[in-house]
Amino acid sequence: MKKILTSALFFFASIMLFAQKDSSSNLNGMFKKAGSLFGKKSGSNKSSSSLSSSEIVSGLKEALSLGAQKSGDKLSATDGFFKDAAVKILLPQQVRDVENKMRMLGFGKLVDNAELSMNRAAESAAKSAAPIFLDAIKRMTVTDAMNILRGSDTAATGYLRKTTSPELTTAFRPVIDTSLDKTDAKKYWKQVFTTYNKFSGKPVDTDIVGYVTGKALDGLFYYVAQEEVSIRKDPASRVTDVLKNVFRGK
Repeated sequence: MKKILTSALFFFASIMLFAQKDSSSNLNGMFKKAGSLFGKKSGSNKSSSSLSSSEIVSGLKEALSLGAQKSGDKLSATDGFFKDAAVKILLPQQVRDVENKMRMLGFGKLVDNAELSMNRAAESAAKSAAPIFLDAIKRMTVTDAMNILRGSDTAATGYLRKTTSPELTTAFRPVIDTSLDKTDAKKYWKQVFTTYNKFSGKPVDTDIVGYVTGKALDGLFYYVAQEEVSIRKDPASRVTDVLKNVFRGK
């Protein structure tokens, strides 16, 4: 037993000594280990575990760029928000609670106009998302990449939301504000809430621009996440060699 313990301590000490002598290679070794999280595939030219740190970071940036671009293109199209049940912007919950009553009293068209104008504003704003996303992606660090590799299936989306939300909000608000003016949304909004307040003991004074901006960002990140999950799990979604190598076997 003493002999076994002595051998184990010697082995452990050897590892610690090697680590001190070879600290310069530790970072690259960490990336290779992180890359192996995506697995290996027999017969492939290059497994993810053999990729360099720069290749892994490049792959993650490419995945984010692809997801961001596709999401922006999808949602900025006409009816990108309005005819998509997953992201369609509805009136606030407190209005929806009495929506049926409003429709019964003949205000259905008013509600429909308000919803359509909000979604059109979000579609207009989505066009400005891509450049902001791409700028944030360029700033991704080695540490960011490691955290993403070790994170969940939407870790990259989480990084993007954290780093771009303030700038996106700043960019979206004036676009949405202008679009809401063009579509008479503010007029519809005021009419809806004036009507709503007649049936509610708690009057509502909601910031329509802030409300639509928040919902537009939610919809945008929803589809960025969908794209990320697809790239991680579906080989057909990896349209470049870098993506195929980094996410191979995932």
